[in-house]
Amino acid sequence: MKQFLVVGMGRFGTSLAKTLYDNGKNILAIDKDEEKIQENINNNTIENAIAVDATDILELKNLGINNFDVAFVCIGKEMQSSILVTLTLKELGIPKIIAKALSKQHGRVLEKVGADEIIYPEIHMGKKVALKEISPNLIEHMQLSNEYTVIEVKAPAKFLNKTLVELDLRKNYNLNIIAIKRENDGMEITPMGDSVLKKGDKIIAIADKKTAKELENLKLK
Repeated sequence: MKQFLVVGMGRFGTSLAKTLYDNGKNILAIDKDEEKIQENINNNTIENAIAVDATDILELKNLGINNFDVAFVCIGKEMQSSILVTLTLKELGIPKIIAKALSKQHGRVLEKVGADEIIYPEIHMGKKVALKEISPNLIEHMQLSNEYTVIEVKAPAKFLNKTLVELDLRKNYNLNIIAIKRENDGMEITPMGDSVLKKGDKIIAIADKKTAKELENLKLK
């Protein structure tokens, strides 16, 4: 099983660590703030956490950091520390490093010192909030390429009480439904053709940009 390391237990790091922990992953969280570590343990956010200065390569070596498969560098406002930690983890041989960046410039530096993937939580959240305000029916949006996106939206009224075969969404709208979130019955993954969309359902679908925009605004013709 993969071993995960989370460095920095601010709001983002704590949320990430809790998600991994709740899903049964082997994870160690570290932060130089001992009170923050103890608070997360007391709140049962995570089981394995330790107060350590992640910029100290000797301390990291003593923890056997090189045995981890993936490291998340989630350090908040201390840009210099996040760069140094990323470099240190790379030197210790961690195969994959995912680092949080505060800006595009910060992200470019992190890539140069060894980060394999950069995440911009503030930018992502800003886009998400704006899109949700523009399109109230939109729940989630993820761009796959320049042409296609994955969206989660409320099922339009014109789709309700019809089977997927009747709707023939691929032919009529260039839309591929990959899952249906039922209001009371959980998730239906890769729904069959006889699945009926009901009031309160949400659909997760792959669509081209034009169709996605029309679906978000409930303006499908």
